[in-house]
Amino acid sequence: MSPTATFRTTISAFGNNAGIAVPPEVLEQLGAGQRPAVLVNVNGHEYRNTVGVMGGKHLISVNAALRKQTGLAAGDDVTVTLTLADAPREVDVPADFAAAMDGAGVRPFFDALANGLQRMHAGSVAEAKTPETRERRIAKAVALFKDGKKR
Repeated sequence: MSPTATFRTTISAFGNNAGIAVPPEVLEQLGAGQRPAVLVNVNGHEYRNTVGVMGGKHLISVNAALRKQTGLAAGDDVTVTLTLADAPREVDVPADFAAAMDGAGVRPFFDALANGLQRMHAGSVAEAKTPETRERRIAKAVALFKDGKKR
């Protein structure tokens, strides 16, 4: 089982942004360095994030979408559980996009891309509003991959 650490804190404000300061002893308990990928549970709300450093403090962001969805705000007292995220991140690839990549023989190229690039391409297809736009985005991505280009 992955290392886990639980602590109580207050969500801090940084201009329009909000974050959770991660104490040094928590990072030591996780044992994965200064910027580990973690699964975050804040008062029962779970999401994946990476510990970052800003102004010399180790922080986990609490972005605007999460604050809106959960009702969390800067100044709230919260219980935070961090679990080391040692499993690879998975991207939900739309079936028609996967089929097009498989048919063109470029799925191994896509699978070798960084997670962020995989999410960018899959998200672009998934967020298309019309079938024509979706088909055009699939065709563009497949053509890029055939040419060995990431974007």
